[in-house]
Amino acid sequence: MFLDLLRRRNPDLLRAAARFHRSGDIPPNTYVIDLDAVARNSAALAAEASRLGLTPFAMTKQIGRNPDASRAIAAGGIDHAVGVDLECAVAAAAGGLRTGHLGHLVQIPRHRAAEAARLQPLYWTVFSDRKAAEAGAAAVAAGREQDVLARIVAPGDRFYRGHEGGFAAEDIVAVADRLDAVPGLRFAGITTFPATLFDAETRTARPTPNLATLTRALEALQAAGRTDVQVNAPGTTSASILASLAGAGATQVEPGHGLTGTTPLHAAEDLIEDPAIAYVSEVSHVHQGDAYVFGGGLYVDPVLSGGSTNALLVGDGVDPIDAPELRVDMPAADAIDYYATVPIDGRAVEPGDTALFGFRPQVFVTRGLTAGIAGLSTGHPVVAGIWSADGSAPLTIGDALAATGRTA
Repeated sequence: MFLDLLRRRNPDLLRAAARFHRSGDIPPNTYVIDLDAVARNSAALAAEASRLGLTPFAMTKQIGRNPDASRAIAAGGIDHAVGVDLECAVAAAAGGLRTGHLGHLVQIPRHRAAEAARLQPLYWTVFSDRKAAEAGAAAVAAGREQDVLARIVAPGDRFYRGHEGGFAAEDIVAVADRLDAVPGLRFAGITTFPATLFDAETRTARPTPNLATLTRALEALQAAGRTDVQVNAPGTTSASILASLAGAGATQVEPGHGLTGTTPLHAAEDLIEDPAIAYVSEVSHVHQGDAYVFGGGLYVDPVLSGGSTNALLVGDGVDPIDAPELRVDMPAADAIDYYATVPIDGRAVEPGDTALFGFRPQVFVTRGLTAGIAGLSTGHPVVAGIWSADGSAPLTIGDALAATGRTA
């Protein structure tokens, strides 16, 4: 579905991706990111957040923590990131995004709290008194006071399996007092995830019970005399839903897929954010009527489960927009994605042909590479750099040989 969106709203990204692959500038198994579009999307989200009095923190895990994309996000007006884990926060910082929020979804390991404190995060989420004590000790050692958010939970709240945990929401006033009493900490607010989810029947983003839990907890804190309470409410974040989050009391939002136009909402209707990411691979070989396409990054976020994946197979001199969409037999979820297979029904396909996909990614859990493309809006695209899925520079053959004292 996102391939159709790219063909219609950002065909130049597909054209540039094919051209750079065919020239050898972009290898197969690479997610290409339209940096100009990311900057525009960041600007649109930042403007709407500012209008509503919200603070946006960028989530970069799904684009492989690409540092060029982080710089584009900052250029658009979102200058702080949320780190889904500590590695995510470190990578975003390397790309120029300061740390707005860490500890949520993934808590900080006890022996890495000192590293986390060095990032000087604006907010640090804790799920328990034990984690609060670790954060406080790290803050004291760093000579600073740390604002913390309490992850809260109430009966009926919805969490993905493996995401559970937090303080009882009904005890939030006492929790806030306890967190304030921890040396080095100041209670700043509350958080949950997901606050909204895509509803397939209505094709809209709908609040989860968690959002109502946040609202009730906010009211209890205000009744107890607390002011300036931060309410962090991530989930399915595009500019189109920010007003509803603000109306529920949110003060912080965390756009991720909104920055690349790949939330489920973008598959349902045209929104202000442009589609800004595609996956580029290559035909390895043809066997018994199937083209085998190199994998490594073929993880499709299952939030839109049930849909098929399509690809364009592009040879020399072919405009991707003119190529037919072909159904892809994706690797099974329990298999390693060495290849995807594409039934070609007698079409002329050659090894080395470019394969272009459009789907909702989570690059950081793959073996994929990322490449930012700058200048598409001016008609002069260039590859800004090639990065590994964790945001680091990929090792080269020269690096490997040098590490063993050999030369090419």
